[in-house]
Amino acid sequence: MKLFAFLLAGFVALAAPANAQLTKEAIALNQFGEELDHAAAAPDFVGLAVAVVKDGRVALVKTYGVRAAGGNEKVTPDTVFRLASLSKGFAGTLAAIEVEDGKLDLSAKVKSFVPQFELRRAADTAAVTLEDILTHRVGLPPYAYDNLLEAGKAPMEIVSQYKGVRPICGVGDCFSYQNTTFNMITNAIEKVSGRSYDLLLQSRVLDPLGMTETSLGMKGLMQTGNWARPHRRRGLDWYPVDVKEPYYRVPAAGGVNSSINDLAKWMIAQMGERPDVLSEKVLDEAHRKRVSTPSESARQRSLKTPVTATHYGLGWRTYNYAGHQLINHSGSVEGYFAQIAWLPDSKSGIVVLSNTRGSRVTKIVPTWLDYELGLEKTDWFKMDELAIAGSQPTIVSGN
Repeated sequence: MKLFAFLLAGFVALAAPANAQLTKEAIALNQFGEELDHAAAAPDFVGLAVAVVKDGRVALVKTYGVRAAGGNEKVTPDTVFRLASLSKGFAGTLAAIEVEDGKLDLSAKVKSFVPQFELRRAADTAAVTLEDILTHRVGLPPYAYDNLLEAGKAPMEIVSQYKGVRPICGVGDCFSYQNTTFNMITNAIEKVSGRSYDLLLQSRVLDPLGMTETSLGMKGLMQTGNWARPHRRRGLDWYPVDVKEPYYRVPAAGGVNSSINDLAKWMIAQMGERPDVLSEKVLDEAHRKRVSTPSESARQRSLKTPVTATHYGLGWRTYNYAGHQLINHSGSVEGYFAQIAWLPDSKSGIVVLSNTRGSRVTKIVPTWLDYELGLEKTDWFKMDELAIAGSQPTIVSGN
């Protein structure tokens, strides 16, 4: 009996730290949820959806508000939003799948897939590889000719007009964020696979992961029947606006729609928890740091986040965040904001979807990171400023 009591006491002693740690994590997650509830009352939101994943499972899902201002259709975990540039992570991952299959070579020249593509110097045109476009190393000024895309010009017309643009660096020499050039990966993927980009994404990624609410294009957004309308702000009020078509014309760069439930599945797979769909080799290829991004590092310094270095992979960013690796990407298009971020070491992450672009939506991820990493708490949401300004926000109910 004494031996049994001794062994039992030893077991309890060994188990206690683990239980204490679980309790600590649960408390932190609950505190984050409470702060998120409070922030959702700010006049920055119409509809909002947030999910937190831990160790391969969904630990928290919260939805707030309505799909359209003035309406009563609540945002649910299946409500679909535009993802904007989160689409780049889908494209980079699909390219990595084709690399694993032996069909795609990222050192192949873009010109062989997109004959219309022209830069100012013929030698530069010939030098650009698929890896260069996926990592924004073409040498063009940032967001080159996005204005033409927004004006309705077809992407393949735009890529031929880069011959009139003065480069800011040599091909492969610097990071400069793009949309239309990035989308040329669709041409390459379609040529090597013999299938359309949307059908290949569906069959290789969306269907196997059970992402039933995820789609490409404006039609895909609207045909769900449960989709969040975009909004523009006038003063403290938000008004629904029409969905804009242009960035749907570059599906790899900005064409995907999804729900918070589906994005949680996507993040779980990106963490390596679905090797039957996304192998370790595919994920390593997609996430690997390939180019330093000093412009993003400078932006993070201006936001006063604890980021010390930033890099880009195949449609994915990597930060050194307070000494921890953070893989992430954000997306923004008129009336929508989306963000995904996770810590590979702890397999914990967060996804955010909003049908407004208020300033506080960008503060959700750093707020979560304070709790998740045990950092000194920063008042990211600055809710006291609302009271100081005399604002009377409309309360957005949470589920």
